[in-house]
Amino acid sequence: MLQIDAWKRVLIWATCALGLMLALPNGFYTRVEQHNDAAQAIELGADTPENQAFLAQWPTWMPSSLVNLGLDLRGGAHLLAEVQVEDVYASRMEASWPEIRDALRPERQMIGTIRLQPSPPDELRIRIGEESGMPRALQVVRALARPVQTLTGVGANDIDVRAEGDVIIVTLSDAERLASDERTVQQSLEIVRRRIDEVGTREPTIQRQGAQRILIQVPGIGSAAELKEIIGTTAQLTFNPVVSRTSDGTQPPGVGNKIVPSLDEPGLFYVIESAPVVTGEDLVDAQPSFDQNGSPAVSFRFNTSGARTFGDYTADNIGSPFAIVLDDEVVSAPVIQSHIPGGSGIITGRFDVEESTNLAVLLRAGALPAELTFLEERTIGPELGQDSIDAGKVATMVAFAAVLVFMALSYGLFGLFANIALIINIALIFGLLSLIGATLTLPGIAGIVLTVGMAVDANVLVFERIREELKSARGPARAIELGYEKALSAIIDANITTFITAVILFAMGSGPVRGFAITLGLGILTSVFTAIFVTRLLVVMWFERRRPKTIEV
Repeated sequence: MLQIDAWKRVLIWATCALGLMLALPNGFYTRVEQHNDAAQAIELGADTPENQAFLAQWPTWMPSSLVNLGLDLRGGAHLLAEVQVEDVYASRMEASWPEIRDALRPERQMIGTIRLQPSPPDELRIRIGEESGMPRALQVVRALARPVQTLTGVGANDIDVRAEGDVIIVTLSDAERLASDERTVQQSLEIVRRRIDEVGTREPTIQRQGAQRILIQVPGIGSAAELKEIIGTTAQLTFNPVVSRTSDGTQPPGVGNKIVPSLDEPGLFYVIESAPVVTGEDLVDAQPSFDQNGSPAVSFRFNTSGARTFGDYTADNIGSPFAIVLDDEVVSAPVIQSHIPGGSGIITGRFDVEESTNLAVLLRAGALPAELTFLEERTIGPELGQDSIDAGKVATMVAFAAVLVFMALSYGLFGLFANIALIINIALIFGLLSLIGATLTLPGIAGIVLTVGMAVDANVLVFERIREELKSARGPARAIELGYEKALSAIIDANITTFITAVILFAMGSGPVRGFAITLGLGILTSVFTAIFVTRLLVVMWFERRRPKTIEV
């Protein structure tokens, strides 16, 4: 008999109602978007009358999640960047010099003088005074090696140490280079993500491509140049001892030193030690603020390790100048007046409020470990995106109308039931997309159009099966019941294979392919639900009310 329990009916209609409520905000996209932006701004402290007016445009008790529009629909910027991983080798070698020097100093009686020599970027060359002490020097330096912290580098050390005459040569091992490359790209990826998130853009696509490349797509941003300005600045902050000041920027700085210009005083250069005392990696916070003169500045705070190092250095070097270096420019070089134990300070310079705010954002997000080279950049205007949306709407409506007419003409009243389920199906797709915060792209629209065509397949199988059962002189109730029972296995098999394809596309694809896979996969789930449960419930409710002696499908 055709029976559906009351609790099942309530659950089916509740699911449909929930899906319709979740999809409803997308019908008032601009209004709800302004409401969401105003709510976020008010939460951050911008409680203005204008934001209150935007907030009142949509009821707060209603769902307000929207389907995010992708780059090809909303317009925005597209960048493909390559991480220059070789930069990290040089900084690693440069940073290891103080540690190696301090380890060799107690052995000077045996190895003589210790002098840093001009070296290639990925090597560290150290000359010792007594060549006879080379075995002991190699032993000391090799003791500083650490195990490589990756599965592929198990059993290997991070540095290789060898001798050429009276020169010790230190390089990164092959295993450590591979591990360093992986860390550098991953760190760059996360820092780019943090910088873009700080700006508050919607649903950016930031993902790795190949070994050393990062794909960055940000919908709604003005241009590729604006995006590059956000992520392209390295914002590498270091604190270095000052060796001397000069007006000649071409003079050789000496081994272990480098010469950098002053940011505030054109024509002035500082010779500083290459190895910093502390770096921006030790920062835990940076905020825009004002100095004692009321000028914009940036206050910062170190972590425990950085604060201890910073405090010890200031205690040992009272009266010496100390350079605050940002991207190889000296922002300021104050003289250490006293011990600074708190691990906090302030960066002053010729900033305006916007520059100090941007600098604080960059410092909070962290320094890029290596330079990014932009291989490809595109700006996609919103007009092109609107054209894509309009074309997608037309394609969806044409497909939708064609399917509705076909089902109505082919199956009569039962076709109308299938059409109602199809409308609910589309609403459920948008409700799910809104719920999970998915990004809709042009291929995603293609997935929805394909779903519209596929959604009635299950109903066609059921209705054709009911026709076959009616031909065998069964009653209408029994024919409907057997039609759904016997078509179920074919419906499940067909949709499972398509769903597996969508999962593979999502797992193996990227960007637009994933957008297509998401809408296709969700469409399959909602199609099966509406075909097996919604359409059947509509037929059962009609049959219970009318009790027809015969039916025509």
